[in-house]
This record gives sequence, structure tokens and C-alpha cells, in this order.
Amino acid sequence: MNSKKSIGALALLTAGAFALTACQQGSSSGGGGGGSEDGAVTLQFQSLSDQPATQEAVSSAVEQWNSDNPDVQVEIIQAGWDGAYDKLITQFTGGTAPDIVHFDGASIVSFAQDGYLADLSGGLSEERIADVPQGIWDAVTVNEEIIAYPSTLQSYIAFANVDLLEEAGVEVPTGETMTWDELAEIAEATTTDDVYGIGWGLGSPAATVMTLAPGFGGDFFSGTGEDVQIEVGDAELEVPERIHEMAYEDESLDPVSLTQSGSDVLASFYGGTVAMTVQGSFQATNIANDAPEGFNWVALPPLEGSEGALQAVNPQTYSVNIDSEHVDEATAFLDFFASGETMAAIAQADALIPASESARAVVAEETGGEDGWDQILASADGMVGAPFLQADGYAEWKETTLNPALQQYLGDQIDSEQLAQQLTDGWG
Repeated sequence: MNSKKSIGALALLTAGAFALTACQQGSSSGGGGGGSEDGAVTLQFQSLSDQPATQEAVSSAVEQWNSDNPDVQVEIIQAGWDGAYDKLITQFTGGTAPDIVHFDGASIVSFAQDGYLADLSGGLSEERIADVPQGIWDAVTVNEEIIAYPSTLQSYIAFANVDLLEEAGVEVPTGETMTWDELAEIAEATTTDDVYGIGWGLGSPAATVMTLAPGFGGDFFSGTGEDVQIEVGDAELEVPERIHEMAYEDESLDPVSLTQSGSDVLASFYGGTVAMTVQGSFQATNIANDAPEGFNWVALPPLEGSEGALQAVNPQTYSVNIDSEHVDEATAFLDFFASGETMAAIAQADALIPASESARAVVAEETGGEDGWDQILASADGMVGAPFLQADGYAEWKETTLNPALQQYLGDQIDSEQLAQQLTDGWG
């Protein structure tokens, strides 16, 4: 087993009290589950799903597995996203982590780098492996080991008020992709004294910029783990510069929206004061449910940069604790759990994109592509691995340097050269 230095040290500093509680609740095995007198194995599955419909989909799959596999039972441990990272640190360092762990790619990679997660590559079936595009597998591959099954993900999508585009004489884009230049042209064409062409909630801009950067070849990082180098050049600056240009040169993007959340901007979208808005794809479901009656909206084709309609993928994940006494059984359960039907049910409940092609086919059939699902599912074709997922210290740099520097730049307080300098110096 690999060394477990960095996370262990952090845990001792930050989670002592919680560790005591966790140890008092400790289990009988190296993982969370154990065996029984009749020889049956019980696996603990820590799920973070917080939507009732998602929990129902998870429970349904587990009940089916338990019915089919009396010798390997799965017990759901319901947990929440708040504090999940610290809780997992405590569980892993205290030897009380459950057998199966639900989390997200940006955070689970550090646990893999510290040796807490099993390699799933030999346990998942060829069907499951082939069902997920390589670009998504890259996001959960560490040192050539698959350390998690990627379940669902989100992209960034532009939504448009069709009536406002038509009033401006703009033909609604319907191609496979839409360039950033087209987005800017439509924003200018639909801007009037009372309407901005686009509203973009970038109060916390880091995730949006890092996700869209691959469209222009923006990597930011090279290397893995602690041996990571940062480079902030023209490709990395392209997305923030284009947003800045629309806000302060074209004046077609509402600058106030740059300080707001995506949900705040939706109110302007519904009110007809912005013609378009770029949002996380999950917002399509909220728009479908919350928009005023008769509101005529559409999801536009995926945004295409100079390198294509590429977006960095940061999937939700399911991993197996390497210290579980039943790694093989837990991996076999994951292979069952990752069926197209189960992943499709979870994806629709969470309004997220399934990572697997079979699940996307189910979602496409069941939704008929309505409510933006056609463009949202199409955006998944451009998902690629994100170098920042492999960088130790990314989460801290994101909060202490990336978000504040981007907020200053998008607030027109610093120029792009100063932005690049801050991002580089902040990496240390």
C-alpha cells in the first residue's frame, strides 16, 4: 500500500474531535463492512445523494443487488455533501471508512494519491469500461489506476430567450456547436437600452473558467501530485478575456451579473432583461420547472473554442476503500450499480449528465431531448480530463488565489497580465 502522509497529517490537525466520534463508531473490518455468523458479507456504501428521487434510485439498485446476492449484502450509509471531505479524511486515517465511497473527482483524486483507494481496472467488466469515453476515464485515473467509477457530470450551456433573439432578427443557432464568436455576435445583436445580450453569474468564477479552458487549449497545469507546474498563457486567459471583452468593450454582457450567482441571473433571464445566460447544465431542469408560463426558451449548442467544444470533466464518483476486507465484492457491486438504467435514473433525478453512453441513450429516449436535454447530452461528447484534478493543492489555490484574482479581473480592477501574474505567483 502506498504512503498515507499528507492526508493523515491534515486529519490530525483538523479533525481530531470527529475522529474520536468516528473511532467510537468503528466497524469490525478494515473497511466499513464485515462478515456475519452465516458467512454473508455486508458492504457499507456511503452515499451523498441528497435528492429524494436520487436516493430512491440508489435504494432501488441496492435492493435489487441484495435480492440477487444473499451472500453479499449492501448497506447504504446516508451522508451529506457538507463536510464530506473532512469526514472522509477522518474515516480513512481512522480505519473506519466504508467499503464504497461516493464523492467527486476533484476531491477523490487526493485520496487515491495517498493510497486509500483500490484500483478498479481489473474488477470492472469490459462492458462498463467501454461504456464511458476515455476523456472521462482520464479524470479518475491516477498513476495508471482507475480509482473511481465516474457516474454523472455537468457542462456549461448557453440558454436563450427565443423571443428576444427573434425580435433582434437573430436566427437561433441549431448546429452541432456554437462558436464563442457567435455567442458574442448574438449578445451584441440582442443588446438594447433595456436588455443585455447576456447575463453570466460568475460570483465564483473559478469552476466556469477551468471547465471551459480546454476549448482553447488551456491546461494551466502539467505534471501530477506534488510535481505540478503552472503556466498561464494566452490559451489559459482566453475564456476570462472573452467574458471581459463582452462586459467592458462590447457592453453586451451585464457587468452586475458577474458578481451574482447563476440562480440570481435566472431571475433576470425570466424577466426578459437578459437575452441569454450561461449556466451549469443542471439549471435546465430548474428553468423548465420555474420559468413563467409561456416563457419561450431554448438550450443553445455547446460552446466551441479554437480546439473544439471541449470542457474539463469533474464527475461524481464511486470508489472502493483499499482497506476493505472485501474489495472484490465491493467492485463487483459497483459494476452492477453502474448499469445504464441506474445511472440514467440518478442522472435525471439530479439533472446531471450520465458519464456512460448507455445511460445517455436511456435519458435521450425518456426525455425525447425536451427541456434542453438534446444539447446537454451533446455537450458530453466534448468532455476531457482536467489537469487540475491531478494537482495537489488545487483546492486551496482555487479558493485563495484563482477565485479572488478572477473576481478582480472580471470586476475590471486588474488587467490580464496582472491576472496571469497573480495566478502564477499564488501557486507558489
